[in-house]
Amino acid sequence: MFLQNMLTSGTQVLTLFLLAGVGFAADKLGFYTAKTAKATTNLIFYTVTPSVIINSFLKMEYSVENLRYFFIALACGMCTHFVGMALCAPFFRKLPAYRRSVYKFACIFGNMGYMCLPLAEKVVGTQGVFLCSSAVVSYNIVAFTYGIRVMSASDDQKEKPKLGLKSLILNPGVIAVLIGLPLYIFSVKLPAPLADALSGIGSLNSPLAMIILGTYIANSDFKKLFTQKEHYLILLLKQVCMPLIMITAYRLLGLSGTVLTACGISASAPTAANTVMFAAKYEKDTAAASQAVAFGTLMAVVTMPFMIAYTKI
Repeated sequence: MFLQNMLTSGTQVLTLFLLAGVGFAADKLGFYTAKTAKATTNLIFYTVTPSVIINSFLKMEYSVENLRYFFIALACGMCTHFVGMALCAPFFRKLPAYRRSVYKFACIFGNMGYMCLPLAEKVVGTQGVFLCSSAVVSYNIVAFTYGIRVMSASDDQKEKPKLGLKSLILNPGVIAVLIGLPLYIFSVKLPAPLADALSGIGSLNSPLAMIILGTYIANSDFKKLFTQKEHYLILLLKQVCMPLIMITAYRLLGLSGTVLTACGISASAPTAANTVMFAAKYEKDTAAASQAVAFGTLMAVVTMPFMIAYTKI
């Protein structure tokens, strides 16, 4: 089982790097550069990501038990992000804001969609995908609120002032949840053309994010991938300490079986590819972001199977 999990993780990592390779080549050939990619960021923020969230609700089969498990997994996903905030709080303080923001974001937010959902399907089946999708929802709620706060920080103030109610609600991630959850609860079936359009737009998320990542890697110092000390600190905090803490806590709270494994998979995800998107949008260090994503994704081949094995002990 461990080797199977490693093979599945490795396949996902290889796919991600092939997609990033397209962006890398496109930048070097000059027809889709990092400058052009930055202009694509708003498309992901305001169209693609909300479509992913709404579509995930539409694909879920409603039942009272499923709804209960969904909210348990959602709470676990939210707690994972809060633990990430606490873990990274003592670190990166001496760095300038344009890089500090990137590394803090990289420690907190994981690639829960493209890495976790396929792995959950292989390990625990359809119910695992259903539960992991709640982690995608928690990611978007926190990323479009606290994540924006982190990425928009300046050297004058390490964090932006507290977000108001308007900022908490009127953002793409939360609005998508507010649309998607009632559709799920009331088992609403959208007209086929609209459902297909949502699905098609949502399917752009991972490929487009990784292609954009590739353009930034093409413009960064690739040698720093394995020599930057911050990468190893992020790896330790995000992919070792966080999942160990969360899986242990879940056990103590009585979670077991598919729920435990699915929540453990979500907690062990490497740094989110959208770290680069947020860095580009808020004019932070996109080279540092792309390197952190690439390094964490590569290391996930080893870390994720170990964490999945821990959920099954």
